[in-house]
Amino acid sequence: MTDGPRQRGNASADWDTASESSKDGSGRVALKKEIGLVSACGIIVGNIIGSGIFVSPKGVLENASSVGLALIVWIITGVITAIGALCYAELGVTIPKSGGDYSYVKDIFGGLAGFLRLWIAVLVIYPTNQAVIALTFSNYVLQPLFPTCFPPESGLRLLAALCLLLLTWVNCSSVRWATHVQDVFTTGKLLALGLIIIMGFVQICKGQYYWLEPVHAFETFQPYDIGQIALSFLQGSFAYGGWNFLNYVTEELVDPYRNLPRAIFISIPLVTFVYVFANIAYVTAMSPQELLASNAVAVTFGEKLLGVMSWVMPISVALSTFGGVNGSLFTSSRLFFAGAREGHLPRLLAMIHVKRCTPIPALLFTCISTLLMLCTSDMYTLINYVGFINYLFYGVTVAGQIVLRIKQPDMHRPIKVSLMWPVIYLLFWAFLLIFSLYSEPVVCGLGMAIMLTGVPVYFLGVYWDNKPQCFDTFIGMRTIFSVYDYSDVYSSNMTYALNVIIM
Repeated sequence: MTDGPRQRGNASADWDTASESSKDGSGRVALKKEIGLVSACGIIVGNIIGSGIFVSPKGVLENASSVGLALIVWIITGVITAIGALCYAELGVTIPKSGGDYSYVKDIFGGLAGFLRLWIAVLVIYPTNQAVIALTFSNYVLQPLFPTCFPPESGLRLLAALCLLLLTWVNCSSVRWATHVQDVFTTGKLLALGLIIIMGFVQICKGQYYWLEPVHAFETFQPYDIGQIALSFLQGSFAYGGWNFLNYVTEELVDPYRNLPRAIFISIPLVTFVYVFANIAYVTAMSPQELLASNAVAVTFGEKLLGVMSWVMPISVALSTFGGVNGSLFTSSRLFFAGAREGHLPRLLAMIHVKRCTPIPALLFTCISTLLMLCTSDMYTLINYVGFINYLFYGVTVAGQIVLRIKQPDMHRPIKVSLMWPVIYLLFWAFLLIFSLYSEPVVCGLGMAIMLTGVPVYFLGVYWDNKPQCFDTFIGMRTIFSVYDYSDVYSSNMTYALNVIIM
């Protein structure tokens, strides 16, 4: 495998005028370091806080059986998430590659383990998650136009597709544009949640804190059950999903050794604070029964307390999900880019636009796979199947931190945390994993089966070195023609630089 073609028409001029800051030490075009501390925090916060805290934060409450225990679960899962993020911070500066846990698992446990993490992400996790977030966005945008009924399914999917196409264009055009969009919409969702929290404090000052008094906070609306309490912790952990996304774009961080851990230390406590106090605010205006009965908790909260300004909440949900789609597109495309660079995906996806320094093929691949998911009605089922696998790899990655300490104790580590923290995280992780297997063995088993379909793909596509010459020639020519065809469509003056490590 060699570097892709550098000349066609004026392509060589594009290569020569590429910004020096976009080249790595070997002279290859690389992803530019354009993500500062504020944008890094925006990526973490924006990806964690999606629509869930606005729409249905009731999964934790429903299984915790009381308001008091639900708040404790939110706090504990926030602390555990912070511990996991601390472990990822060490890995991120020790193995400073884009790709996040895929890159760490591959380097520590080998190619097959890394490929399986990539396979399940490419096949299901990111396309389905992005499709669901985009559909939530379109639902909240269209709902005011259909006050007495549900918006038509075709309209929802069409608007979701337009949202994806618009944000893909933004991400292809400029990293700076994409991070500005992320910053603006993250600020918007934090302002909306800040309004909810402030209204909660106003309610408390008015004496509306019945469900926060200890005697009532732990009043159960159903008997405590250890299985349901474990499930509430699982729901809480899923609500913090996205805390590791900044590790996917490590190579684009300005001063990653400082800004990666700083962004984590700022963002995770901020999100924990927002989650806990937003839930406190909700129960100052609604009883647990009302909260559980609501299909859109923030909207119900707004209707009760904001009066004529209640329209703010649906708009806030739409803005939050729009920013969530942008953040997911931005980070997932870097995962696919990293996989292609390591030879685990077609090398076309590892190409970068010379002037814009954006991984346009990886972004287009991400967009197309998500659009395909919009055409299926089974994506919610797929999410249930692979949610277990996604959580499984969090633990595998943190375990890799311990393995790396044992295998390479003298490796340079700009951040070195106590091994107590990965052990604590793994104990909590094992508890949730075992409970998941016990409570939903069929769902977990199907998730494992979907992941293991990647094994023959790995051995045929990656591990098998002595492929027929005609196969290698076909793949190489297809890559070249794909670049040329795309160049003609997008711009007559466009070329790509293949930023791959030759295996």
